[in-house]
Amino acid sequence: MKLNYKDFGQGDPIIIVHGLFGTLDNWQTIAKQLAEYFTVYIIDQRNHGRSPHAEGIDYQLLADDLYFFMQDNGMYKAHLMGHSMGGKTVMQFAMNHPDMVEKLAVIDIAPKAYKGGHEVIIETLQSIDLMTLKDRKDAESQMMENIPEYGTRQFLLKNLAHDEQTGSYEWKMNLSEIVKNYDKIIGNIDSHSIYEGETIFIRGEKSDYILDSDIPILKQFFPNSMLETIPNAGHWVHAEQPKALLEVVKNFFYK
Repeated sequence: MKLNYKDFGQGDPIIIVHGLFGTLDNWQTIAKQLAEYFTVYIIDQRNHGRSPHAEGIDYQLLADDLYFFMQDNGMYKAHLMGHSMGGKTVMQFAMNHPDMVEKLAVIDIAPKAYKGGHEVIIETLQSIDLMTLKDRKDAESQMMENIPEYGTRQFLLKNLAHDEQTGSYEWKMNLSEIVKNYDKIIGNIDSHSIYEGETIFIRGEKSDYILDSDIPILKQFFPNSMLETIPNAGHWVHAEQPKALLEVVKNFFYK
């Protein structure tokens, strides 16, 4: 599968992988700033953004997609950084292909299964009738009752594509495939090995995705890892505290 991507800068490669419902655009600002020091690739994972829609979403498939992306672009080793679902993708990749990973940065996700939490978002997106949708404001107004957070609505609306010729709207993401594979997305990676390379886990201070009680799990599968906490940030660390996150990852990859 050929993934959609953008690249910036020169130097050693870094690949940034977005989370569930995300796109490469979510990371463009940070990518451009890291491009002062590295060649930065931001990708759309399968069934997201402008990458192909295809059957299946699990972490072995997502790691395989990343492997073929690196092969297609002549990369035999790279720094990897992933957020949330993308963090599990890069963890799986590091376990499958440790020799292809220079350093690993995992943002606000642990190698464990989660209970969910996206059900309201999924139900709200499914409830929007794209055939009768007038414009983006119409879509946002339909989201407001169930998704009161402005930032979350704007994040989701980045998935709404408008066909200028027909005037119709569609989701860039493959929503039906996401729903079908949701249990796998919130499940654990295939952790039958360990990754001994240099790793940093980065969590938001206000997030509950990586708890202190998870530290033994992090060390079990990523023994050469450290944990950094970004103050005044929740799960969306890159949106809430981009400067602080940038400083942490720049220092980690550049040292």
